[in-house]
Amino acid sequence: MKKDTKKLMIVMIIAFVIAGYWDKSPFIKNSVSYVLDPTFGALIHWNLYIGFGIIIAIISLILMLSQKYLTNQEMLKEIKKEQKYLQKEMKKYKDHPEKLMELNKKQFEFFPKTFEITMKPLIYTSIPLIILFRWFGGILSPIWGGSWIWYYLIGSIIFSSIFKKIFDVA
Repeated sequence: MKKDTKKLMIVMIIAFVIAGYWDKSPFIKNSVSYVLDPTFGALIHWNLYIGFGIIIAIISLILMLSQKYLTNQEMLKEIKKEQKYLQKEMKKYKDHPEKLMELNKKQFEFFPKTFEITMKPLIYTSIPLIILFRWFGGILSPIWGGSWIWYYLIGSIIFSSIFKKIFDVA
C-alpha cells in the first residue's frame, strides 16, 4: 500500500504543478489545446450543451471502465456487502453504546482496504482529469462562468450511475 500511496502522491503533485503552471507556461496550455480543440472543442462548438454532455459521457465511461478493470471488483463488492450488514446492525444497537462502538470500529477497518483497492484508477486518471478541468475552465468559463462545473458534476453523476449499472461496477 505504501508504494501505491507514494505513486498517488507523485501523480497528484505532477497534476497540481501542471494546473498551477497552466497560465504561466504557454507550452502546457497550447499543447493541451492543440490536442483537445479539434476533438472535444469541436463538440463544444458544434452544440454547447449536447457537445459538453457527450464529453461528460465519454469521461464518465472512461473513468468507470478504469474503475472496473483496475480494481478488484469481487473484493469491493464483498466489502460493501459487509458494510451494509454492519449498518443494519448499528441501527439495531443504536441504544447500546458499547455494541455500537464495536460495530463502528469494524466499519472503520474497511476504509484503508477500500482506499488501497480504489487507488490504482486514481493514479492513472488524475493527471488527465486535472488537464481536462483546466481546459474546460478556459473554454467554458467565458460562456458560463464557474457554473460549468455544476453541469459537469450533475452530468457525471447521471452518466456514472448509468455506466455503473451497465458494467456492474462496485
